[in-house]
Amino acid sequence: MAGIAQAGARAASYPRKRMNMILETGFSQVAQSLLWPVLVLVGLAFVYALWVGGATLMEAWQRWRQPQYRSLGAAPHLSMEELELQLVRQVEPVRLLSRLSPMLGLIATMIPLGPALQSVAAGNGQQALAVFSGAFAGVVLALAAASVGLVVYSVRRRWLLAELLVVRKERGVAQ
Repeated sequence: MAGIAQAGARAASYPRKRMNMILETGFSQVAQSLLWPVLVLVGLAFVYALWVGGATLMEAWQRWRQPQYRSLGAAPHLSMEELELQLVRQVEPVRLLSRLSPMLGLIATMIPLGPALQSVAAGNGQQALAVFSGAFAGVVLALAAASVGLVVYSVRRRWLLAELLVVRKERGVAQ
């Protein structure tokens, strides 16, 4: 009797194991298909970080040469709320850059780790080393983009808030 129960339990667990294997294989294939789009996004984030970093350096130079320089378009017909929204719109892209880039870097690192660990387990260390170096290059670029984005966000936010304070004082609404 016990032998029949064990055979029945094994037969019942077979579909469950097969389903788990199908799910794991499907998840793995979906994750692997995300690698190239994520790497492209990391590359774009890095290029954007360089561009916005250069633009911020140019703005810093303009502000140094012209102390009254303003990048916040404070037209008289705009309300204070509209100016605040304009400020947020100007700094939001670099804020997103500084927050999303590390996540993209993590994804770019984690996706190749599964195949790399399989290579290590199979005794193919050279193949695993190549995968690891590519994975770490993605995270380095993403962290560099995030670092530039954070610096640019902080500097530009401070500049724009100072400009907003000047506009408030000019309009007599400063507290």
